[in-house]
Amino acid sequence: MAKNLSKKDIFIFILMLCTGVLITVTGIYYQQKILLILPLYVSLIIGMLQSKVNRYSCLLGSINSLFYGVAYFYYNLYASALSAVCFSCPIQMITFIRWNKNKRGNSTKLNKLTLKQILLILAGYVVALILMWKILPIIGAEYVFLDSVSNLLGIVIYFLTMFAFIEYTFCMIINGIITIVLYSTMLQATPDISTHLIFAVYSFVCITFSFFEARKLYKSQQESELL
Repeated sequence: MAKNLSKKDIFIFILMLCTGVLITVTGIYYQQKILLILPLYVSLIIGMLQSKVNRYSCLLGSINSLFYGVAYFYYNLYASALSAVCFSCPIQMITFIRWNKNKRGNSTKLNKLTLKQILLILAGYVVALILMWKILPIIGAEYVFLDSVSNLLGIVIYFLTMFAFIEYTFCMIINGIITIVLYSTMLQATPDISTHLIFAVYSFVCITFSFFEARKLYKSQQESELL
């Protein structure tokens, strides 16, 4: 079985184990509740699946979103909590169903956005972002700028993923950077967020791999359709 594993697979597996150990040690040090750490352990597997553009990452991600919702609410990231429960959970389940209907191996048939679609998405994002900046301070949310930018981009990613547009991987890289910055900003005031920061770094590595994997799969699928 080991002979079938690529160097990338072995690297991610080792990285996943190391990240799991770091999360556990940090969680014990800060005496975090298991409910706050549990989603991170599940996400380690999701990250590995995402690096392969595997459709089962959506199914597992849908279930795990409910646990994330609880964790985000605990840290007063209300936009994140709302996004996890009301958007991420149902959308990822729908995404899995759609990907499964158009499956290609362990993945799905991938598409590309047109220039018009990209411009419409950007316009909608800017409008929604302005509204979030008006609403979040009213309900007492913290870290309004980074929280809203990250979560609106997350919503865009959900829909791009649902329709299997490969641009979702590029957006995930941007969102991964923002998430790392957000958690780093929170670190001084909330040091126990370090478990989520550790995972965010691991996730960034996985989604970077998925960026290249998606393009390789898309090219392969396009070539197959021409035959």
